Amino acid sequence: MNLADDFSCSIHESLPARGFRGCTVFDCFGAGQHVSQNLFSGKSWRERPDTSADMFSTFAVARQLHEMLWYLVEASERTTSSELAAPVAGLRTEILEILDGDASEILASNAESLRTRVRRALIDVSEEARGGYDRSADSDTDVHPSADLAGRDLTARRLCGADLRGAYLIATDLRNCDLAGVDLLGADLRDARLDGADLSKALFLTQAQVNAAHGDLHTTLPPALHRPGHWLNATLPLKLRANGGTRPSAARHRRN
Repeated sequence: MNLADDFSCSIHESLPARGFRGCTVFDCFGAGQHVSQNLFSGKSWRERPDTSADMFSTFAVARQLHEMLWYLVEASERTTSSELAAPVAGLRTEILEILDGDASEILASNAESLRTRVRRALIDVSEEARGGYDRSADSDTDVHPSADLAGRDLTARRLCGADLRGAYLIATDLRNCDLAGVDLLGADLRDARLDGADLSKALFLTQAQVNAAHGDLHTTLPPALHRPGHWLNATLPLKLRANGGTRPSAARHRRN
């Protein structure tokens, strides 16, 4: 109902206020464009309804492959070990070769097996990257992969180099935290407070995770990620929000 003719969302800017926050945190990692433009020659399922089943099935697999590539690109930038770089490069090449094929080749790929191998490679790179942070004095046993830290106040906690892969950080207070070297692969950051936090060196953070959280103009993100619009609006005075959040300095910042 809200899908525009160009397949964009006609109510995107007002999604959070309307209660559709899940839509704002979805990221296809470029798989949608690849499937529609490259594999199906730019013909949409609206124009060719007979292609919809194949297109949707292909997208489901392609999205997984594109997500793996996102993490592998970061892994290749993080590792300084040739022993770890080789399998990362090999997996990237393997996935790119699959994506270079047609829809039938993508559907025939074993995405689950690839995901297992990619996960192992990412864990190895994470361990190497986090090895540069001394956590020997940290006696906190509740900070670990898949930890349930929902709603917790972690503002004063020492977290640099922590492994929070797959952790539940729903509504967790991480304001002003230095998250350098923290592995956030698959962590649930819905409604997490990131005001003033430094995530510039966090490991395996995605745009979808950032979009799901709350931050402000003082939150520092990795270069590949951008500050969500709802962060800006949440920090502006009510009068500015009513005027669309326009402020010359903020507009210059977005353009740069």
